[in-house]
Formats: sequence, C-alpha cells, structure tokens
Amino acid sequence: MLPLCKTRLPVSPAEQPTSPAPPRADAQKPSKPPVLLRATLAEVVGSSMRVAGLSVLERAIKQLHRQQYHVVMASDGSCRLPTYLPASVRVQKVPKPENLTALRREMSGSIEVGADEVRPAGDSLEGTVRVIDEASRRRAERAVFADLLRGDLGFVARYLNKPVSFFITRHLLCRLPFSPNQVTLGAALVGLAGALLVSSGGPALMVWGFFFAHLQSILDGCDGELARVRFQQSALGEWLDTLVDDGLNIVLFACIGIGVFRSTGSSLALAAGLLNAAMHMLYDVVAYREIRLQGVGAEIIKVRWHLVGSTDMKARASKGKRDLLVYVHSIGRRDFFILAFLVYALVGVPWVALIHALLIAWPLAAIAVAQVIWRARGGHSRRSASS
Repeated sequence: MLPLCKTRLPVSPAEQPTSPAPPRADAQKPSKPPVLLRATLAEVVGSSMRVAGLSVLERAIKQLHRQQYHVVMASDGSCRLPTYLPASVRVQKVPKPENLTALRREMSGSIEVGADEVRPAGDSLEGTVRVIDEASRRRAERAVFADLLRGDLGFVARYLNKPVSFFITRHLLCRLPFSPNQVTLGAALVGLAGALLVSSGGPALMVWGFFFAHLQSILDGCDGELARVRFQQSALGEWLDTLVDDGLNIVLFACIGIGVFRSTGSSLALAAGLLNAAMHMLYDVVAYREIRLQGVGAEIIKVRWHLVGSTDMKARASKGKRDLLVYVHSIGRRDFFILAFLVYALVGVPWVALIHALLIAWPLAAIAVAQVIWRARGGHSRRSASS
C-alpha cells in the first residue's frame, strides 16, 4: 500500500498569506498627548465654583473633550464629578497622595491640569487662571468673555453691541436653562415684531420698530456667546443663526418700503423696498450655494467672491487689514446699518433708510451675479488648474 502523499495545490496570489503592514509612523504616536486632570482635595474649592454657567471642573472637561484630548481624571473623591462624562474621560481613583505620584510616573509626558483652573481660550490650553475665591472666579469669567472679542467685529458690534450682549449673556442667560438655539429663535421674534412695526408707517411705531430690530441685533450676539462659553457650538446652530439674520434682513428691507409707502403714499418707495429685499434674497441664494461649494461652514462672511479677490472678508478683517473693501463692508454690516436706520427714524427721516438699504443691496446683488457668471464660464476650473 502506497503511502499517502500530501501535495500542496498552487495558491492564488489573493490567497497568499501576507504579513501585516507595518504601522504608519504617524499612527504610532497619538496626535495629542494625554491629559492628567487633577480633581483632589487641593482643587476642591475652585472646582465647584461656576464660571459662565459651568462649574470650573465641568468647563475643563468640556474644553478638553472638544479639543479631542484623552483625559485621565485623578480623583480622591473630594471634588464633585459631573453626572455625565464623555467617553474621552477616564476616572482614576487616587485615594492617597502616593497614588497620584504613581499615576504621574505612569503618565510621564502627559499634560497635567487642575480641576480649579480656567483656560479662557476655547481652542487652547494657554492663559490659565486658577480659581480659589470669588475674586479669582470673576477674573476668570471676565477673561472668558474677553476671548470672545473676535478680530473681524465691526465698530458698532465691538464698542456698542458687545458690552450689552456680554452683560446679558454673563449675568442672565448663563444662569438660565436656555439653549443657544432658543436664544436665536427668541431674538428672531423680537426682530420680526420690529419689522412689522416699521411696516405700519407711523413715525413713533417706526422708531419702536427699528429699536426692536436693533435689540435683536444685540441679542443676536448672545446666542453665539452662550454657545462658546458653554461649549455648545453646533452646525445646526450656526446655520440657524445665519438663516434668521438673512431672513430678517429681507423682511426688514421690504417693511421699510411698505412703511414709507404708508406714511407718504409714494409707490416708488414701495417698489424700492421690494427691490432691495429681492436683491438681498438673490445674494443670499448665491451665497448659500457658494458656502456648499467652498465648504466654509455656515458663515457668509467666509465666502470668497471672485469680484472682490480670493481672500474672504472674515480673514481680511481678522488680520487687521483696513483697506477700502473692509471699510465698505463695515458700513454694510448688519449691526451698523440697523443702528443707522434707528437714527434716521429718530431724526424724522426714515425714508433715508431706503437709500441706505439700496446702497447695501445692489452691490451684494452685483457680486452675486458676477459669481454666477464666473462659475458659468468655468472660472473656478481654470483657477484650480492654474494652482
């Protein structure tokens, strides 16, 4: 009897055993070092104090989670921990000081922070303010709000609107259970009521209407402030804020024409108001399309327009550029022109708001039409090829 001989059949390349690919160099190292968050008896006083609506410890957790750090929280049971902890946070019990010392050795090279420390910049761990009493708590809170003063803010927003909106957000909204989106919608109702009062045509009612529109402009800053100090930013909130502002602008422009028509009987004023609203709507439609094509979030100010250069207005203003285009843009900013409309009504010439609105709307429409033509001619493709 012949012995059985085991012969190997040829194996296809697809079935060939392959050794695992070596890990990539960048995969072997975490993008950010881990964070050791101390929540012990030494931090118990400041960790529970509230800064801008959050306890200092809760603020640290949310900030580190948003910045995508892996956190190991060393707790000896002294500090009260939040009910909800994100998946990026692991609690390590250190009942004795020597346990904390051992954990430090184990996490050598990590970033160590305290549960009583506030870092005002939402996207950075720099500028630490340690909270140990009421005075340091107020100092930390002031620093948190000071960090919200962006470089692209206009004159009216920075020096008139922001001091008021900061006060409202800091001393009222941070202490109430309202979400940023609810603040946006509440402010929208105020602005809509103002536009309807403007459309009445009565001199006193038009003043009150523009006052409510200006109040909405101030409250419009509160939703973003509340979102940032509570780490509640979202794409939905950003889009809601943009849509509400643009919708109110269109309604207000139309209501100005209706109001002046009712007060003077001028059909030209009515036509001008409706034309302003239509041109602003055209600009918004094109801008939303550009937002999608350029992938710039939900802020129209980040859109790059072919007619005005390759740099968006937010970048121009943030970098401190004060060219003619930045100044023209500042005059057309919402916070500026709504305050100007209120002034016109107060001095008894609300019809001037129609002219101001026209000076805002037609350049926007021209920029939008130029963008549509540029894309239709393949300008975007030529720019991509040349770059």
